[in-house]
Amino acid sequence: MRRLLRVLIIGGIGLVTLLLVVAGTGIFVVRHSLPSYDGTVDLAGLDADVEVVRDANGIPQIYADKPDDLFAAQGYVHAQDRFFEMDFRRHVTSGRLSELFGKGALETDKFIRTMGWRRIAEKELGLLSPSTRQYLDDYARGVNAYLDEHSGSGLSLEYAVLSINYGAYRPEPWTAADSLAWLKAMAWDLGGNMADEIDRTKLAATQPARNVNSLYPAYPYDRNEPILAGGSVGEDGKFSAQPVENEARRGMLTKDFLNSLDTVDKVAKGLPQLLGRGDGIGSNSWVVSGEHTTTGKPLLANDPHLGASMPGIWTQVGLHCNKFGPQCPFDVSGFSFSGLPGVIIGHNSQISWGFTNLDPDVMDLYLERLDGNNALYSGKLEPLTLRAESFKVAGQKEEERIIVRESRHGPIISDVGDDERETGELAAKGKSPVPYAVALRWTALTPGRSADAIFAIDRAQNWTSFRKAASLFEVPSQNLVYADRDGHIGYQAPGRVPIRKAGTGDWPVPGWDPKYEWNGFVPFQAMPTEFDPDDGVIVTANQAVVPKSYKYHLTDDWDYGYRSQQILDRIHAVDKLDVNSMAAIQLDTKNKNAELLVPYLLRIAINDDFDKQGQDALRGWDFTQPADSAPAAYFNIVWRNLLALTFHDQLPESAWPDGGSRWFEVMRNLVVQPNSGWWDKQGTPQRETRDDILREALVNARAEITTKMAREPSNWQWGRLHKLTLTNQTLGTSAPGVIKKLFNRGPYELGGGSSTVDATGWNAADGYTVTATPSMRMVVDLSDFDKSRWINLTGISGHAFSSNYTDQTELWVKGETLPWAFTKGAVEATRKHTLTFTKPER
Repeated sequence: MRRLLRVLIIGGIGLVTLLLVVAGTGIFVVRHSLPSYDGTVDLAGLDADVEVVRDANGIPQIYADKPDDLFAAQGYVHAQDRFFEMDFRRHVTSGRLSELFGKGALETDKFIRTMGWRRIAEKELGLLSPSTRQYLDDYARGVNAYLDEHSGSGLSLEYAVLSINYGAYRPEPWTAADSLAWLKAMAWDLGGNMADEIDRTKLAATQPARNVNSLYPAYPYDRNEPILAGGSVGEDGKFSAQPVENEARRGMLTKDFLNSLDTVDKVAKGLPQLLGRGDGIGSNSWVVSGEHTTTGKPLLANDPHLGASMPGIWTQVGLHCNKFGPQCPFDVSGFSFSGLPGVIIGHNSQISWGFTNLDPDVMDLYLERLDGNNALYSGKLEPLTLRAESFKVAGQKEEERIIVRESRHGPIISDVGDDERETGELAAKGKSPVPYAVALRWTALTPGRSADAIFAIDRAQNWTSFRKAASLFEVPSQNLVYADRDGHIGYQAPGRVPIRKAGTGDWPVPGWDPKYEWNGFVPFQAMPTEFDPDDGVIVTANQAVVPKSYKYHLTDDWDYGYRSQQILDRIHAVDKLDVNSMAAIQLDTKNKNAELLVPYLLRIAINDDFDKQGQDALRGWDFTQPADSAPAAYFNIVWRNLLALTFHDQLPESAWPDGGSRWFEVMRNLVVQPNSGWWDKQGTPQRETRDDILREALVNARAEITTKMAREPSNWQWGRLHKLTLTNQTLGTSAPGVIKKLFNRGPYELGGGSSTVDATGWNAADGYTVTATPSMRMVVDLSDFDKSRWINLTGISGHAFSSNYTDQTELWVKGETLPWAFTKGAVEATRKHTLTFTKPER
């Protein structure tokens, strides 16, 4: 017994020692990756010292004598806080994720490499102004200075974890093209209707045209105002849509063709998910003139809605020239992307601006008749462009290779699919009908100068220079709202939007027919614009931009205006606005879909007392959706059941309703048709009507909420279903559970919902989990920039154990914001850390 006890004691000591060693190693690795925000750092190439002042939230304000030094310091700071995120992003955009994460990422790599984002970015370098190119190079110099001093776990904890599976890895130096390529990723997230084109085509194989059209209703101009309801929409002229002569609907819907679209759709939808995108992508931004404010000066608000990720997509920064002037024209603060110099959204010393997605149709799918590596065009065969692409795969000795093919319209994206299978060959040679490939034409695959626009907007001092800067912003097309200290407000839509010879871009078109070509782009002078509107209010929330009379076709796929109209109603309900009342509008949770449907639901006869309790919870509801709302919890379960009962039996799974604003409008049109065929459940002997389906949705929801939450309605809360988990885009999804917990945060219980102003989106086809959020919120006070407010979804840091990893999240969840210090005095008052960059001694 004594010997056994001695063995146990020795073994116990050994185990404790091992745990202490492991714990000590873990603590060392974690602390090793955390950057220092204080002290002095040599930075080659400086002309003078640069100072970085950080507040308690780690938000950096950078002060320099020259732009070169300013952007070099920004590069170093971004690398300090977010280098793994930067490295991950450049691997995404260059189609090299499999180098980090192995074969599981190869399918995505092939799709991106086929589109050629990195190749386009490299071509864009030669188009940029000399100053922009210099800023990109200076930024890269700063990033590389940090890489010279840090490696492995010293850069980020993620590298320590990855080294366990794939061995040591050292990132290559940062380049200007790495920065530009991220703009392609954002253009992908925010541009085009490729998924809708695919869905429409697949639906047309099984549904009559009237049914397909009913799922894509027209914009409700009679209820929800467009951004520009008046005449300030560029060139005059009447819009006239050209008839769509679409062979895809008349006989091209072969089984092989539809299988090809399934593959394209699967890979394409997986890519935005990887980039942090989810259902509910959109944004709110609005500006009001001084006549509506307590100060007599404009107020501007913005909250872009993007996929929730960890860390959040934005990082806050201030860029200040010590002596502002022509030689150093930057005094700007706002939200930036790690990996890209400059400020994307924010304000400088004279103006402020915000972005929402215009979402014009800038993508078209072309069906190509191929004969080997030749494509039919105008009666003749012309050769495809071929290039070889090779992929290094972590954990695999041999490289993978593909041949990328391009037609005159763009890359053949149907060549990329599961198990390296070229799914673009839709039928064997000699069979009828002939096989078709699918090519993607997209404005972002043409090199442009959007990077020039970023710095030009940062420097702009008035409406004229702002519009000139916006004219350079080619992709992604955005709604820009504007305000300045002189009291002016404005709106500008920039971007490269194609003019089609035929069709409206809603369906795949035959690539062999020249009449489906693009005929140039909408001139910037004709793009929608407005300056100092009479009513002093401009609201953009992805709704229709222009009235039907506008000359050019921008898209048919607007958001349906539920958020924008609610914002307008809130603005007009207040006598005078201040920063707090603007921020309160951002938190509005009214569900206008519930406002429509609840009266119908309350008219349904339910005899069972248990089931009726759910229905009774909706009586007297004001249709708002805070996290603790019982009626919101029940209604959203009813809504999800209603969509499933109505559409899942008649639509392919890929087209099941996500529950967003389009489905609000579909259901609005459908509830006034109680005998529509959509209500009838396939496979039942009787014919169901609207009230049958509404009753079943109510009863099913009562059972579901009891199972998921509680029997008593007083214990129901929307936030207990509607939760946000901030998920690291890499190790937070694919690593073992213990590792995930290191990098992920949450869950957080949220209010709001899809297509509410507080847009915490969820996908009704999958569940109630939050998939997209306001990625940041800001309100800018043009009377005094230091009275402005801002908040980020996460924090400034990408290091999992930094105190600034999620220090803004709790405030964000509660709807609170941080003071936004801008002037030197205000920044000094918040100084917590000081890092000084110096020129190295020779």
